[in-house]
Amino acid sequence: MFDIGFWELGLIAVVALLVFGPEKLPGAARTAGLWVGRARRFVTTVKQDIDREIELQEIRDNIKESDQNVHQFFEEAKTGLNKLKKPISLDPSQLTGNKSDSSSSNTSTATANTKL
Repeated sequence: MFDIGFWELGLIAVVALLVFGPEKLPGAARTAGLWVGRARRFVTTVKQDIDREIELQEIRDNIKESDQNVHQFFEEAKTGLNKLKKPISLDPSQLTGNKSDSSSSNTSTATANTKL
């Protein structure tokens, strides 16, 4: 973690022995070990939280992209339906004109048949 070699660790032990004395050194080492353990757990927890947030952000981005794709699909579908719903002009005069044309052709055919 700190890249401490054997000689550096030995120097720290000698200084600690001189500062705390032989009676208090085991208690100080135990306390230092507890603090190092807490620091490691804290760092691990922070790393896990950061990883979780990154994963959540990726999921949010995927959901946002999917939502945009669905919205775009519905807009394209709506545009396609609107093109299919072209206004059909059903003018009643055109409808009766078409019927009278076909009925007059039927009448003229019937008249031609009676003349024969």
